[in-house]
Amino acid sequence: MAGRFEGKVALVTGAGCVGPGWGNGRAIAVGLAREGALVVGVDRNPDSMTETAERIASGGGRFEADTLDVTEGAAIARLVSDIVARHGTIDILVNNVGGSAAGGPVEMAEDVWDLQIDVNLKSVFLTLKHVLPVMEKQGGGAVVNLASTSGIRWTGAAQVAYAASKAGVIQLSRVVAVQYAPKGIRVNTVVPGQMHTPMVEVRLAGQRAGGDVEALVKQRLARIPLGFAGDGRDTAAAVLFLASDEARFVTGTELVVDGGMSVRCG
Repeated sequence: MAGRFEGKVALVTGAGCVGPGWGNGRAIAVGLAREGALVVGVDRNPDSMTETAERIASGGGRFEADTLDVTEGAAIARLVSDIVARHGTIDILVNNVGGSAAGGPVEMAEDVWDLQIDVNLKSVFLTLKHVLPVMEKQGGGAVVNLASTSGIRWTGAAQVAYAASKAGVIQLSRVVAVQYAPKGIRVNTVVPGQMHTPMVEVRLAGQRAGGDVEALVKQRLARIPLGFAGDGRDTAAAVLFLASDEARFVTGTELVVDGGMSVRCG
C-alpha cells in the first residue's frame, strides 16, 4: 500500500537531534520517509542527523542530509536550487529549527535576543522566500511551520525572545497562507507544548532545574492535564496530517499538540 507521500520531495529543517531518541525534527523526517517521501534533511550539525538517517534507512526510506545554517539566505537559496536540480520539485516544507533562551527584556542580552529572532523566525522567512516560488511554479505545495505554546501562553518561564519569535511564526504562517491559497499552497502551524524530547535532558534541565532532569520533568508534567508527556512522534503525527492531502481544506490554522496544557486555567 502506497504511503501518503509517495513520490513527494520534502525539505525538513532541523532534521537532527541533540541526543538519541525522538526529537521533533527526527520524528518528522522519519515519518515522512516511512510514508514514501524522499526527505532532504538539513541541520547545522551533520552528526546530529546520523540517527535520523539510520532510522530512515532501516525502514527502506530515502534521506539526503545537507549541512546548513538556516539563518543564511544565500545558503538556503543554493540548497533549494540544488534540490530542484536533483529532484525537480519541493512538495513539502517543514520548518522545525528553533531553540529557547531564558530571560525577560532586562536580563536578556541584546545579542541573545537577535540570535533568537534569527534562528526561530527569520529562518522561516528565508526558507519561505526561496521555496514558495518553486511551489508556485509547480502549482502547489504544503508548508508546515513549528511554533510553540510559548507563542500563545505563559508556559512557566520568562523567555521573551522565544515567545515573541514563536508568536511571530504563527502570524507569519497565517499571512502567507492567505496570500498563497489561490496558488494552491497551504501553510499551517503545529504548536507543540512541553514535549519530552532529548532537548529536556541535554539543555533544558541545565537552564531551568540546575541539571536535575527528574525535577524538571515533574514540573512540566504538573502542567499537562493528560498527565503524561508527548514526544517528537506526537509532533510528527500532526505535521504529517497537515502536510498530507487529508488536510487539503486546511490552511492558515494552528494544531496545538500539548496534552491540554494551554487551555488549562492555573
